[in-house]
Amino acid sequence: MASYTTPSDPTALDPIALADHLRDVMATAAARFDAISAEAAAVSPAPGKWSVQQIVGHLCDSAMNNQQRIVRLALEPSIDLPGYEQEGWVRVQRYQARGWSEVVGLWLVLNRHFAHTVEGLDRTVLTHVWHYKGEALTLGFIIEDYIAHMKHHLRTLPV
Repeated sequence: MASYTTPSDPTALDPIALADHLRDVMATAAARFDAISAEAAAVSPAPGKWSVQQIVGHLCDSAMNNQQRIVRLALEPSIDLPGYEQEGWVRVQRYQARGWSEVVGLWLVLNRHFAHTVEGLDRTVLTHVWHYKGEALTLGFIIEDYIAHMKHHLRTLPV
């Protein structure tokens, strides 16, 4: 799994602060998305490269996969789950065939719910661990990395 941030001490993290940080990033992203026309969002920058619309679809997939990790780790101290094949998820869900506003709307709803879930977590569950390909990733790291992953993709969007 690609990491987009360095793990923090999960015992020092605050679920409310994490949710607030996500909401700030969402506000920035929503403003960026509003400035992109449906036509521009649908254009692939090069063969084999995702369009902006597909990137936002990928961020929806990330939200869905990480939402499941959050819920499962809130309920269990340790889990083993697969990752997900991002190219396949984007292909199968056909984000390019949806309307730009629909994809953005889905992204917004998923992330509002994600932030709502994070905000309500007991901070002790942030130390719970997802075991994936020999790595032990804490829930705190998963949430921080999710936000960093979103910021990474936002930096790639046209201004």
